[in-house]
Amino acid sequence: MAGRSDALLDTYRQKRDFSKTKEPSGSEAAAKAADGLFFCIQKHDATRLHYDFRIEWEGVLKSWAVTKGPSLDPADKRLAVRTEDHPMGYGTFEGTIPKGEYGGGTVMLWDQGTWEPLEDADEGLAKGNLKMHVMGERLRGNWALIRMKPRPGEKRENWLLIKEKDDAVDRRRNLLSDETSIKTGRTMAAIAKGVDVWDNARDDDAAEPAPKPAAKGRRKATAPKAAAAEKPTKSAAASKKKKPAGKPLPLPRFVAPQLATLVDEAPDGRDWLHEMKYDGYRVMIAAGGGEVRCFTRNEKDWTDRFAPIAEAARTLDCRNALIDGEIVAFDDNGGTDFSTLQNNLSDGGPLACFCFDLLTLDGEDLRSRPLTERKAMLRDLIERTGSETLLYSDHVTGNGPAVHDKICRAGHEGIIAKRADAPYRSGRTRGWLKVKCSRRQEFVIGGFRPSDKRGRPFASILLGVMEDGKLTYRGRVGTGFDEANMADLAERFAAHKRMTSPFTTLPTDVRRGSRFVEPVLVAEVEFAEITADGSIRHGVFKGLREDKEAGDVVDENPQREGKAASARRRAGEDAAKAAPAELGQAPDNVAGVRLTHPERVVFAGQGVTKGDLALYYEKVADRMLAHAGGRPLSLVRCPQGGQKRCFFQKHDTGGFPEAVKTVPIPEKDGGTEHYLTVTDAAGLVGAVQMNTLEFHIWGSRNDRLEKPDRLIFDLDPDEGLDFEDVKAASFDLRDRLEALGLKSFAMVTGGKGVHVVVPLDRRQGWEEVKAFAKAFAVRQAEDEPDRFVATMSKAKRKGRIFIDWLRNERGSTAIAPYSSRSREGAPVATPVTWDELATLSVVNGFDINAVIARLDEPDPWADYADVRQSLTKKIRDKFGV
Repeated sequence: MAGRSDALLDTYRQKRDFSKTKEPSGSEAAAKAADGLFFCIQKHDATRLHYDFRIEWEGVLKSWAVTKGPSLDPADKRLAVRTEDHPMGYGTFEGTIPKGEYGGGTVMLWDQGTWEPLEDADEGLAKGNLKMHVMGERLRGNWALIRMKPRPGEKRENWLLIKEKDDAVDRRRNLLSDETSIKTGRTMAAIAKGVDVWDNARDDDAAEPAPKPAAKGRRKATAPKAAAAEKPTKSAAASKKKKPAGKPLPLPRFVAPQLATLVDEAPDGRDWLHEMKYDGYRVMIAAGGGEVRCFTRNEKDWTDRFAPIAEAARTLDCRNALIDGEIVAFDDNGGTDFSTLQNNLSDGGPLACFCFDLLTLDGEDLRSRPLTERKAMLRDLIERTGSETLLYSDHVTGNGPAVHDKICRAGHEGIIAKRADAPYRSGRTRGWLKVKCSRRQEFVIGGFRPSDKRGRPFASILLGVMEDGKLTYRGRVGTGFDEANMADLAERFAAHKRMTSPFTTLPTDVRRGSRFVEPVLVAEVEFAEITADGSIRHGVFKGLREDKEAGDVVDENPQREGKAASARRRAGEDAAKAAPAELGQAPDNVAGVRLTHPERVVFAGQGVTKGDLALYYEKVADRMLAHAGGRPLSLVRCPQGGQKRCFFQKHDTGGFPEAVKTVPIPEKDGGTEHYLTVTDAAGLVGAVQMNTLEFHIWGSRNDRLEKPDRLIFDLDPDEGLDFEDVKAASFDLRDRLEALGLKSFAMVTGGKGVHVVVPLDRRQGWEEVKAFAKAFAVRQAEDEPDRFVATMSKAKRKGRIFIDWLRNERGSTAIAPYSSRSREGAPVATPVTWDELATLSVVNGFDINAVIARLDEPDPWADYADVRQSLTKKIRDKFGV
């Protein structure tokens, strides 16, 4: 790789005189991301101002000059001119290139981070269509670089840099308004003058607080007097009232919020704190370096929409801070009300923010501290500020059922119960529990019923939830609308209209006369219950949720949380359903591998984070590596999490942690490629660090690549067949193999089918094993043509099970035992005994928690390693191979 990258820098070096410019020559130690492929953008004021977009590949920085800079609007197609490859050391360069030298002018490090290819990067660069996921400090989400067709005589490569549609899209935000270096905090002028970031800083610059927004008669929501809140005990650090010394610190990075699990009863005991459940928008307030950003729970920058909150946060008496809270508006009764909030956001009415957690303060990450300490420091910070807009969210310790009862009788929405001593854990956890007073949740709007009344655009809206990626009907709601939101909805319906129903099924009487829209709008609805047939009863529309994606809206079913359930959980009887204590902690180091963003949710429906997945692989490493260790791998990497755009990777392209190893494998063309492989728990976790959700393995091991040690039949059913058909087929194959003297093992794949795995002594080569697998599958299909097929043809598979024998050839892979799957429900490919297979009702019933619970039970494949068998000549002769 070093020789290759050195050759790629020839053009770069020919254009520069390194005795005159301080730019790196490429011989220096390379600057890289801690883990992953490096990415950066440098603002470059040369002949004309532009932004240099650079990504690590082949040991160099592939580079494009983006004339107008990146935009978060997918409609903006920015010209990106391909330039020469730059050395990795250039990724941290900031300074001035002398006039008269190539590229003379000022260079600022404007952004940096990591990137992931969403498809094969070599093919993308060659074809001129490179899609990527960027994780920078300013640039995030999915992006595409598209090469334009050259004009006659044109020598330069013109590409387009385009923001792809995802949660990071923000058509109102001007990215380029960020005019300081992420490395030094300097402006272009300061860099050009060689001025250090703090040379001209004045003590009185930050001393003058911003003016407070007018309160406009706002009332404060309070808990009932009978449930008076206690003040938390303040730590020594929190009790200091004086202004923090030192220079301002940079803006803290966004952290995914901790989410509460819905339960039906408030927990008791003094190890729980109980807060009011506010009726508003979740917000992460980042303050630092003279800037403030207000992010939604999905990391959308809504600073402009929450301008009064941002203005108040500029008065925070600290070097920097990251605060978790809820943006609210108060109704005439002094309660937080979502409809009022929607109106105030539209007409500029008063807003407030209840602040309930502190994640960062004065440069210190507080997430590992107990909640009581974080809240003490938060209370001190908010009280020092003296803001009437930023409000501290008080709490009551213990006595949960009584607190919940009084909150409900006072007409509020409910409570959030939080473990007093717990750290902050991104994603949905059981450390925070929500207990509602009435049923209320989000639904996706899929259509509406027109109204026969003049001036009323619709009579009711049609609602649903997502199940397995499809929209399931949940009934209609026709109340709760005023003139303003009816007009707003009518305009949105017109923009998203469609001719067909987006619901999987719809009652005939509802379908008749209804109009349909694309399922992208999310409504918050309060209701009495969901009836036995799955419909909303007595529903009231409360407003649109623009901070939540339609694809994330599922049924909210409260989990039992009474004393019996708590006792069962403590006794471990619900181990397969309740997350083990270790999960949900968002650790930054697992098995000796540093994790970046361990709090990032990779399976939204289950609240499984990157940290959870790393801990899972550390726990199952011994059992998994017995079958998957020391083999060439193909990894399914999903930079955006499960069920989103993923890609296979088998070759080492750089950026992986050292724990992920490589094995050289000769290719058909005579060359050698370095394939990925793992040998220990650190290797598995290292792959998770690179956003791996699936491990697929070769049928041979690294030490004897040409001698497979396993034979596999993947039973893949047609869509019309159920799991009972697949199980019956599995037993038939087992019996047929047993008649040949071959013992086999069963694994439910977490997908649709079952793998029948036959361990082999390493005697035969790939051709013999492949020939036998094909002949065996064909014979089974010939004997029972109504049940089986041995060809991949979809047309011939109808009503049958495909016996996939093609995984038994050199270079082919199969899902590894104990691998997670990038599918709905976060299932795991799980080895089972034949007796257990007979009792299973679903093929994808094991998730990471269930598998961890199984580790205390006997290994279902305990005697796998003791099997000694091979495809003898006698066996092969029976099938003519």
